[in-house]
This record gives sequence, C-alpha cells and structure tokens, in this order.
Amino acid sequence: MKAAGTKTVEPIQWGILAAGVLSVTYNAILAFINHNIMPLSPAYVVLSEMLILGYSFAFILRKGIFEEDLVPLGYLLATIVLTVYVMAISKSAYIDHLRNILIVFAFVVMGRWTNERTLKLVFKICCLAVLSVLICEIVSVTAYVALFHPAEYFENTRGVPRATYSDLGLFRGALGFPDRFSFGIIDHRSSSIFLEQVSLANFCGVMVIYLVSFSNRLTFFDRMIFVATVVLILLTNDTRTMLIFSVVCLGGYVIYPWLPKILDFFMMPGIIVVGFIIHAFKPNAHDDDFVGRISGTVRNIIAMDLPATLGLELEKGLGYVDSGYVFITYSATIFGLLLFWLFVSFFPAGETPNQKRLSHSLSLFMFLNLMIGSTAIFSMKTAGVAWLLVGFLKVNEGTRRAPARATGPAVVTAAVR
Repeated sequence: MKAAGTKTVEPIQWGILAAGVLSVTYNAILAFINHNIMPLSPAYVVLSEMLILGYSFAFILRKGIFEEDLVPLGYLLATIVLTVYVMAISKSAYIDHLRNILIVFAFVVMGRWTNERTLKLVFKICCLAVLSVLICEIVSVTAYVALFHPAEYFENTRGVPRATYSDLGLFRGALGFPDRFSFGIIDHRSSSIFLEQVSLANFCGVMVIYLVSFSNRLTFFDRMIFVATVVLILLTNDTRTMLIFSVVCLGGYVIYPWLPKILDFFMMPGIIVVGFIIHAFKPNAHDDDFVGRISGTVRNIIAMDLPATLGLELEKGLGYVDSGYVFITYSATIFGLLLFWLFVSFFPAGETPNQKRLSHSLSLFMFLNLMIGSTAIFSMKTAGVAWLLVGFLKVNEGTRRAPARATGPAVVTAAVR
C-alpha cells in the first residue's frame, strides 16, 4: 500500500528520451564518426533521421491513434496528398516538405505520451550537451575542430565545399564576414554540436520557448542552466533574429497570458504586412542583415505568379533558401503554406498561462523565421524537441488531460473521453 500523501515518482521513458536527445545530437555523433572511424555519405544522415522517425512512428502505432491525434494526422495526410500532387506535376521525387511534416507529426503526438520527468530530462541533457561543446568551441576552436571537423563533415554528407579563404576547418557559413553584426566574443559564428550556425540559433529560440512556457515547473538551478545557455548563444552566434525574439519573449512571459489565442492566427499575416512596410521604405535593401533579408523575401513574394503558388514551378523554388514563405509555397503549393499557418495557429492549446506563453512564442518564432530564412525551423535538430513540448503541454495542463496510457495495436478511437 502506498502511504497517503506520498508523491509518485514518474518513470523515465527511455525510448522517448533517446529519440529526443538523438534528434538534437545525431549530427555531432555522425561528424565524430566521419573523421575518426569512417567517411560518411549523405545516406548516413538520411538513415539516422529515418531511424529516429521510425522509432517514433512505431511508438505511436503501439499506443494507438486517439481523438487527440486526429488533427496532426489530418495535417499529415493532407501533406501527403499535396506531395503526391507536386511530384506528379513536376515529375520530381521531391519529398522535403513531407519529411518536415513527418517530424512535426511524430514528435507532437509522441509529446502527448511523454511524462514531465522525461520531457525535462530531454531538454536538460540537450541543453548541457550544447552548452559544454559551446564552451569548448569558445575556449579553443582548435580543440572543437579536432573533435568534429565540421568542414569535412559537411563536404562529405552535404556536398558543401570547404572555404578556400580559411583553413580553420569550420563550416563555411559559420565563418561569417567582417561587416556582420557581432558582439566580438569569438571570431566566427558559434555552432556547438550542430556544427553550423543556423541550427544553433534556432536551438536558442526553442530554449527561449521552453523557458517562457515551462520555467515555473523547473528548479532554480535548471532555469539558470537554460538562461546561461541562451545568453552564451546570443553573445557568440551573432543571430539578430533570435536576439529580437528573446527580448520580446522576456516581456512576453508577463504579457502572453493576457493575450487572446486568436492572436496567433493574425501573427503570420501581421509579420508579412510589417515586412511589406519595411520593404516600402527599403525596396533596394540587399545586405545580409535583418532589413535586407525581409526586403528580399518581400521581393520574392511579389515575384511569384499563379503557377508558382500551385506548385507548377518547383525547380524555381529550390533557390529561395532565405525566403521561407516563398520556399514552402513553391515546394508545397499555397495550400501547404496555409495548412502550416493554421496548424501552428490553432493546434497548440491556449487555456492556461503556460499554454498561452507557448502558443504565442511558438507562432512568433515560426512566422518570424520564415520571413528571414528558409525552412531550418523544420530541422529535426530543433523542431523535434519543440513539437515534443507542444504535444506535452496540450494535454498536461488545462481541461484537456492525457488519457489513460492504454497500449495495444494501433486503433483510431473517435472518442476516448
């Protein structure tokens, strides 16, 4: 008999813990193998993601599909239809957008089954891994390169040639350039375990979302670890977008709970409208800065025609690596963009203060990123844990509580409550 008042300690869900941690760290593991054990090809990166996704889907199928999963399942099925359509009309086996939504579906549904102890461990282990390697990179870039050899890894697995103007061994995008915004802490853009600067910046954004929506459920020590990691990334990664996002969310912690959920629906069009206003004042901005990126995205939006929005010009869209809205439209049609907008706006719960903090910060993170970058927000290295958090908070706060943890073969249950 359990004594009255005794708090039950939640078990660690080792499979979910492994999937969550590996989704963030697999790139660094592969890089270490690439230099120290055997050269790797792009197939190993694809295989790694497939194994993580494969486990996630096996986990979901074993638990079964319930009413709470029907919205993400519907989103996935609609994306499959759009992918088949684009492949048919373009005669190209392009499945990148489908792969992105597979990650969203797998982790958001798996998040519904995750207990609080496991979720905290996922984020804490990932944060400590990023922080420890980041400190190594700051203290000695030579030691950092000796561990992972980023330039060699991306040349072998992504086909990205090494920079001819540097022999540091860093990924060429992380080298930066003299006029780029910087705090001057290090002489390049930090990358930590991601080996490239963009994913580290987005990981910083995900940690901010976690802090905003979950800090009142963390110990003081854990909060300090996450805050220290965020600050160190902002000081060394030279990311203007995440600096702006972090400052907004700092005030948002107090303000977000008072804002209505419908605000998320207006976030994307509002950001696009602001982008058009900035472009009106700076129509010829081409620099690699915040204004230049926004103006470039608006120019690309204006340049799109009807065939482009219907997926008839897929080959053109592959070049818009810094214009996320345009990239998604070309590769998944305007309907793919609309589906993503609606899913991000309405799927996260918005009843409790934490849920509202999550939904508002997530919308800002996603829709702002698409204005100044491509689809890095979909990368498993950062998207996995973000959607795991979304799935967890949707059913573990407010009136929507997680159902009994039934096991068995996959079944679609129309009503579980």
